[in-house]
Amino acid sequence: MAIDVLCNLQHRLGPARDQGARPTCLAFAASDAHAALRDPWTALSCEFAFYHAQRRAGRPPTAGARLPEMLEALKEDGQPVERDWPYLAHLPADLDAYGPPAKVAVFRRNGEPRPDGIDEIIARLEEGKATVILMMLSDAFYMPDARGIVTAPANEGPDPARRHAVIAIGHGLVGAERAILVRNSWGTAWGLAGHAWLPDSFITPRLTCIALLTEENHVPAQNLAA
Repeated sequence: MAIDVLCNLQHRLGPARDQGARPTCLAFAASDAHAALRDPWTALSCEFAFYHAQRRAGRPPTAGARLPEMLEALKEDGQPVERDWPYLAHLPADLDAYGPPAKVAVFRRNGEPRPDGIDEIIARLEEGKATVILMMLSDAFYMPDARGIVTAPANEGPDPARRHAVIAIGHGLVGAERAILVRNSWGTAWGLAGHAWLPDSFITPRLTCIALLTEENHVPAQNLAA
């Protein structure tokens, strides 16, 4: 099947990153969607966003983040650039020692949930806006083919226990079917250097939520107590 690329925002982002074994996919997706709105591209600290989202939710850093608190963290706490708090492949053994650096410059960004559906994703991409996608996975997602296309067998449904977040950065046609180009956070060995095409028949049954980052928030908010 031929791939007809109709929109591709990949040039706004750097190389795909790797979350490793930690449950930080939403922090990576939100951070890279945030960074894609800035010019020039500079990676932003996933660790900072994840820390503050978990703190706001009252959840430990060993659990996955939730969208409402992630959007709130980007708006209120912001993010410094990656070098100011680089991503940790492993959490410290003493979680009391886990915390952000003090007095770093941060960039804040507003965001909002959007209506679910491939039509919404394509509409925002046509406006030049990458969207954060929350979805359920199934086995086929782990193995895009040589063209970077994820195709699931007819009897393979979504697994509600496997939740993941990626960014929609493009759309096109795979054969005659609409498809979304996504950027993952599993390193460059997955798919096409960390990207893959998800046909409508794959993504629509698995889609759970969409979020869009919007304008910069220039008003610093009072930080929560640590």
